[in-house]
Formats: sequence, C-alpha cells, structure tokens
Amino acid sequence: MLMLQSSSAGLSAMDATELNSQRRLFSIKLCPPNQNTSQMHLVRATDNLTTKSIFTQKYGSLSKEEAEENAKRIEDVAFATANEHYEKEPDGDGSSAVQLYAKECSKLILEVLKRGPTIRDEKEVLASDKLKEVDLSEFIAGRPEAEALEVMNIFSTALEGSILKSLNLSNNALEEAAEAVCELIPSTEKLRVLQFHNNMTGDKGALAISRVVKCSPLLEDFRCSSTRVVCEGGIALSKALETCTHLKKLDLRDNMFGKEAGVALSKALSKYAGLTEVYLSSLNLEDEAEASPIVAACISEKQHLTKLNLAENELKDEGRSGARVLAKVTVQKPEFKYLNINGNFISDEGIDEVNELFEKFPDRLGSFDENDPEGGGDEEESGEGEDDEHELERKLENLEANKDE
Repeated sequence: MLMLQSSSAGLSAMDATELNSQRRLFSIKLCPPNQNTSQMHLVRATDNLTTKSIFTQKYGSLSKEEAEENAKRIEDVAFATANEHYEKEPDGDGSSAVQLYAKECSKLILEVLKRGPTIRDEKEVLASDKLKEVDLSEFIAGRPEAEALEVMNIFSTALEGSILKSLNLSNNALEEAAEAVCELIPSTEKLRVLQFHNNMTGDKGALAISRVVKCSPLLEDFRCSSTRVVCEGGIALSKALETCTHLKKLDLRDNMFGKEAGVALSKALSKYAGLTEVYLSSLNLEDEAEASPIVAACISEKQHLTKLNLAENELKDEGRSGARVLAKVTVQKPEFKYLNINGNFISDEGIDEVNELFEKFPDRLGSFDENDPEGGGDEEESGEGEDDEHELERKLENLEANKDE
C-alpha cells in the first residue's frame, strides 16, 4: 500500500501536549510533499497499474504511458483529499490524513484498473498484427452522420497497420455516409471476407464499396445484399468483382441491378473457377435482355457449385428454358446441395420437368410456392421457347469449350 514519509516518525514517544503545541511543525509534507516523496508515490502507483497482481490479472493492466498519466492524477486527487482533511483536524497529529491518503490512492488505482485502458490503448491492441477479423455490424446504425464518421475515423486509425482477413460493415444504415466510411477502411490486400449487407446506400454506396472490392484481390466471400443498388452501382460492382478471381461465395440478392448490370455481372462470374455458393435472387435481371439466361449459363458451368439462388429474376421464356437447363446441370454435380429458382414465371410443365430431374434428390430443390405460371409470354404461340432453350444450351457448350482451351 502506498504510504507517505513523515519526519515525525521518531517523535512517537513524545507526550500529546507537546505534539499539539507543535502541530504546525509536524511535517507530513502534504503541503506539498517533497520531490523525492512525490516521485516515490508516482512510481508505486505506476507499478500498481502495470505490474502483475491479483487486480491486474482480473481487470487487465495499463501501458506504462497511460499508467504514468493516471498515477499523476491519482497523486493530485489523493493529496487534495488528505490535505483538506488535515486542515480540518485542529487537534490531530496528521496520522489520519496519512491513512486517508493511502486509502484514497488504493481506491483510485482500483477504479482505474476496473475502467481499463482508454481508446488510445485499444488502438494499440487493434493495430497489432494478431487482429484479423473485425465485426462493425450495427456499430453506427442510428447515429447522426457526423458522429458516425467520427466513430469510424477512430476505428480507421485504430486498424491502421492491421492485416485484415474479414471485415463486416453490415446493418449500419450508412446511406449518405457510405463513401466517407469506405474511405476510412484500411488496406484490404489480404482481405478474404467482406460483408456489406443491409446498408441502404444505393448506387453511391455501391460505387464506394466497389473501390474497396477492386483493392481486395484475394476476396473469397463477398456480400452486398439488400442495399438498394440499381444499374450504375451494379455495373461498378460487377467490374470490380472481375479482379476477385478467388471468389467462392457471392451474395448480391435483393437489389435492382437490371439487364445491363446483369450482363456485366455475367462477365465477372466467368472469372470464378472455384465458385461454390451464389445468391442472386431478386436482382431484376429482366428476361428482355437475356441477362438471366446469360448469368445462369455462367454459373451453371462452375464445377464446385453447391448452392444457387436465382429466384425472382424472370428467367427467359416463362423461365422454362433457363429452369430446365439449370436443373439438368446442377443435379449432376456431386457436391451440389440446393437450387432455388422460385418466382421465375415457370410454366406448370416446366416445373414438372424440373421436379422430375430432382426426383432422387428432392431436398436439393427449393419450393415453387411463389411461382406464377401466368407471368411469362405465350411460348406455344410464339415458338420462341424452344429457340431460347437451344440458345442457352449453346452458351453452356461454348463456356465448356472455352474452359477446356
């Protein structure tokens, strides 16, 4: 325990009368303590905050720099408290003030340890090369934009120098702040996982996150779903994704890419030899531009594919040609686990054919409960259905030929 030196230590045998008469000669050095005494107290307080003890084992220790700052504050506060007590004790010998000083120091040291390091030391911890995964989902949701940026700026500084492998920025309702937030993301050269789900950022956010994606060549898992991305943002994202040739899992569902972005996406998909999971439902790919069949063709030739979700994308020709070709290709993959093509205006006949193909593996096929057979055009009258099916099959054959080359 911290104690004050006292020049009256050898006067304990003196009678009380003499002590009272010489009260002001009693030199506890509280007013103020001499330099050596003060330095000793600071060293001991610093040691209590940094060295191993039952308390630091329980609450953690501080860095030397922060411990020294806290020790100075503890010394000042404890001195002021003890000195005030001493001044109010007209007949005392000062010993109670010394005891109060020691008690106050102990209390303040414990409070500092319980509080833990400040954000500066959190930065030092975060910046260590041991930090590889950062989850900031729902971290700034609901905060005013200025405050959100301030918080992200703190973490950006804290993460400086980190070798991140996983970063989750989902569910933050970034909206207008997306661009500024993305500018604060540290180096992503080694990033493997990037989550940007449900941020309501629209195309501005997509353009911002696409710059991050473009600088993440080792990315294996990318999610940018439910983020209100439309054509411009979809094209930017698709072009950026072309650089991520190691991609294994892609989730862009519930955006409004449209036909042009869908075609751009198909180019990116052709780069991923190791793709295993794809979630592209509700992208508004529009059958008029054949985006859905092209995307479907690019995905279907992936040898390691295990899960595919292309629901609600208006597969061409009532979805029949796309649906049947997808079913034929995916059901033959030994590792394939799940296909969802619900809500694609597939005819009753087309659904029957798909169900027949998956007859031996019904658990691998999603439901058709939201499919509308009447949503597509009149296949029998136009005769376009058969031509479209052959066209899609040719695309698949060309993809296989290009792969062999």
